[in-house]
Amino acid sequence: MSDVKELKSDAMEGLNALYRQYSRWLNGRLRAHVDPEQAADVVQETYLRAAPYSAGQIRHPRAFLLRIAMNVVRDESRRRKRRGPSEQITESLDLSEAASQVEVLMMKQVVLTMPPLYREVFVLSRFAGMSYPEIAAARGLSVKAVEWRMSKALQHCVEQLDG
Repeated sequence: MSDVKELKSDAMEGLNALYRQYSRWLNGRLRAHVDPEQAADVVQETYLRAAPYSAGQIRHPRAFLLRIAMNVVRDESRRRKRRGPSEQITESLDLSEAASQVEVLMMKQVVLTMPPLYREVFVLSRFAGMSYPEIAAARGLSVKAVEWRMSKALQHCVEQLDG
């Protein structure tokens, strides 16, 4: 008996469609932080790890693929650290740091495209750590207004990551 599972035809088609639609986007995101060859390897590994999932069940494909890619980059970084200090010196880029930079850059891009009305509430909540009642008091809003703006801000984030 083999350890290799064969993908069903429809699962393979879903994976192929996902790859055709998002591989260039994912490669571009990764190339900003790792060398092109490494980015291509990470994209391939990402799709191998995504294979068990049904493409129809993935609600936010870009976020899903980016999360897997970041995990691949972190795993590779851990492997390199275990190899020892002599091989670490030859590495030109800390992949764990690159993964964090990709996430920060994506979040910054999403926040900057957010309408100012929602951005302020989002930033105060997520980055300043303020509660909804604290934001409401500081901005002269009702808690319901803060909740509404935050829901719109989160909806914007989802749309940007899926878009």
